[in-house]
Amino acid sequence: MLNTKAKKVLDALAHSDFPYRQLIEMMPVALLVLADDEAIFVNAAACALLEADTSDELLGLPVTAFVHPLEREIVEERMRHLRAGVSRNPAMDLKIITRRGQLRRVSSSSMRVVVGETPLIVVIATDDTKRHESEDRLKENEENFQRLFESTQDVYYKTDANGVVVKVAPAVRRVLGYEPEEIVGRRAEDYYPHPSERDALKAALKAHGHVQDFEGRMVRRDGVIIDISISSYVLYSPEGEFLGVEGIYRDVSDRKNLERELRRLATTDMLTGIANRRAFLERATESLRHAGRYGKSLVLFIADLDHFKSINDRYGHLAGDAVLRRFVEAVSPELRETDLFGRLGGEEFGILLHEVRRQEAEHVAERLGECARSLRFVGEDGDEYGVTVSIGATERHHDDRGIERLLVRADMALYAAKEAGRDRTRWSPF
Repeated sequence: MLNTKAKKVLDALAHSDFPYRQLIEMMPVALLVLADDEAIFVNAAACALLEADTSDELLGLPVTAFVHPLEREIVEERMRHLRAGVSRNPAMDLKIITRRGQLRRVSSSSMRVVVGETPLIVVIATDDTKRHESEDRLKENEENFQRLFESTQDVYYKTDANGVVVKVAPAVRRVLGYEPEEIVGRRAEDYYPHPSERDALKAALKAHGHVQDFEGRMVRRDGVIIDISISSYVLYSPEGEFLGVEGIYRDVSDRKNLERELRRLATTDMLTGIANRRAFLERATESLRHAGRYGKSLVLFIADLDHFKSINDRYGHLAGDAVLRRFVEAVSPELRETDLFGRLGGEEFGILLHEVRRQEAEHVAERLGECARSLRFVGEDGDEYGVTVSIGATERHHDDRGIERLLVRADMALYAAKEAGRDRTRWSPF
């Protein structure tokens, strides 16, 4: 119930020349009028904010009845300021508890007025719950992003239109060995083995606007070159102006090294370390295709160690393996880097010479024979023995469409060398 003083105040408002009370009721913001620290008037917006069915639920209550317990002392201090003569308290954020126990966030200001001889306190509040919830979610998202930014194993980066790094994640310490501040302000291409190696990435981004798991290489602080995988996209302004690039990259050196090792194992003869049959034939096929397209010469040798079975039978397979390895070690220096050398199986080897005339190839065959004859071995019984090699040779014909035709001709020439007494080279006559 309202005291007599409060009723007089409200009557004065109701019977004034201007309909203040009706105007206050229509205000979209919550308004409370306090006399002697008790609510003597609340408008409809205040009832809605505090979830009261009627104003009678709120009248006669102190303003602290609506405030969260942790903030009541702050509100009481603001009320004391007004009673002491301060005319106005600036707006501040407060937590309030509604009549139904709901927590809400409001922006509230208060002021002191005098009606007749009665001092009153007017409190105005707007519901900022949704804004605060949005800000809280935004802050949480920012905090989550920052934690992710700082803890991710991938390196987040952003460059401007000139390729200068403007932001990079702390993970760059682990991947490249630099502090983020050492990279910001420098061009991204400075961390590539050669600036031109970034050209392929820039071309792909220009063509598609983004790349996914794009492979490249970067240089760590200690000079080690690592393999990286990049996923990035181009940044544009609303007007379509190119602003830069944003994305992530990761160190995939372990995976790439494993892939290279598996590829090496799949293409390498495990005993001798040179190409196995499959790899030799694949590379020889590509070489034949290239030679046919550009009219280049090719010579194919099939080299077979003579009487190799007798070595295995007398001295054992370990001794035979040692002979094969020593033969490869002796022959390899006689070949150019562009030539192909592979083990076709057993004691049989394939040698493909690029862009050589027959006379030059004959000299190579002679040196290979000398290499074999120079090798000396000692068996477990103390006997010394050596090896020789027979070679079948053929040149590329203009109508050769597959490496098989050269293999057949070289094999026939090898048979002829064996029939002629071994330790010699024979050329295919056709």
